[in-house]
Amino acid sequence: MWNVLVVLWGAYVRASGSGAGCGSHWPLCNGEVVPVAPRIETIIEFTHRMMSGVALVGVVALWLWSRASFAPGSRVRRMALASFVFLITEALLGAGLVLFNYVDQDASVGRAFYLSLHLVNTLLLLGALVLTAWFSTGEERMPSRRSSLVMAALPIAILVSVTGAIAALGDTLFPVTTLAQGLHQDFSTAASFLLRLRVLHPIFAVLAAGCFVTISVGVLRSKPHALATKLAVAVLVLALAQLSAGAINLLLLAPVWMQITHLLLADSLWIGLVLLAVES
Repeated sequence: MWNVLVVLWGAYVRASGSGAGCGSHWPLCNGEVVPVAPRIETIIEFTHRMMSGVALVGVVALWLWSRASFAPGSRVRRMALASFVFLITEALLGAGLVLFNYVDQDASVGRAFYLSLHLVNTLLLLGALVLTAWFSTGEERMPSRRSSLVMAALPIAILVSVTGAIAALGDTLFPVTTLAQGLHQDFSTAASFLLRLRVLHPIFAVLAAGCFVTISVGVLRSKPHALATKLAVAVLVLALAQLSAGAINLLLLAPVWMQITHLLLADSLWIGLVLLAVES
């Protein structure tokens, strides 16, 4: 749960334009361990760094606990180790965003690519964390063909999330006052590549939602055990809720609070798909 909050606050850092709140310094903030008389942007960015530090301590503790509580080769140990590795990578990618100045009003291809890598790593981190917890309490079941089908949906979810991150970056850097103005930007040959790519996200999101709904219905029709049934229903509901939230976000011209809500639903859907893949 804490790591989901870290992800959401990181999105708030980007959406509020606070990515440069600590300047180009890392791990220090504006050259200081604790910033003195900080601006609001500095407080927002510094808070994210502190939250990330707490997350690092928690994941290290989780890894040590898994080594003390489970036998070598245990899938809990493997997932805990993966969580640790992904969190280290997450920290390095976050540092790179600052050190390479991929913050504030930067609208480069490099920032979009780097942000996409950051997002993919975030999803893998959340997946590893939730599986560590899940495997530590659940009984092991043999994988099925239906499970393989759900696994195939995971790359689709990642692709949609990447296009969503690019669309959100475009919304932040090029705000509009009307929906018509936003649509004009999307199809203008003079617009930034971020805006011209933004139109891909709703298309991919609709197709992906259809895929997730179809998979959920297929799992339910196969009459799985009770836990898989609950997960399939959760994925079904979250897929439809995510699609609705995306439409609302578009109509409201992507206010910060709606972007955060949209991201929370996306992360919840991702977690649901990961769990459904191991329990279907």
